Amino acid sequence: MAIRHVEPYTDEWLQQPIGYLQQVVDLLGAEVTDWWEGPCDPRDATLRLADGSALVWDEESGWRLGTFVSGGRGRHTELAGVRYLGHGLLPKPERVLPALRDARAGVGASSAWRPCYRSHRNCRDGFDVALDFYAHLVDA
Repeated sequence: MAIRHVEPYTDEWLQQPIGYLQQVVDLLGAEVTDWWEGPCDPRDATLRLADGSALVWDEESGWRLGTFVSGGRGRHTELAGVRYLGHGLLPKPERVLPALRDARAGVGASSAWRPCYRSHRNCRDGFDVALDFYAHLVDA
């Protein structure tokens, strides 16, 4: 099987994270009151939560939790009191809720220190292949 990389900055590339994000949103259920994609460089998304906080995912540091300050569709979100959930860039969607609980409690793999798992400039590092896995699960 040949590995297919998605050409950076195409519509397909910009929409690649949606499959993964949609699975996380579905698993979090009523906890999520709204969600949207942010801009690229890095690609990110924001999930507004019922308690007034927000979860933000980006392709460099994974998931972070904080109090929503500002942001919206097509804009990067600003959070206060940030805690990174840990577990890498793409933890299995079913691991995000337990990681969220840990971050709220300040335990587990969560940290106030920003991890940097990759740079968004590394377009041929295999990350698009990992995202593509989730895109096909949604298409099925």
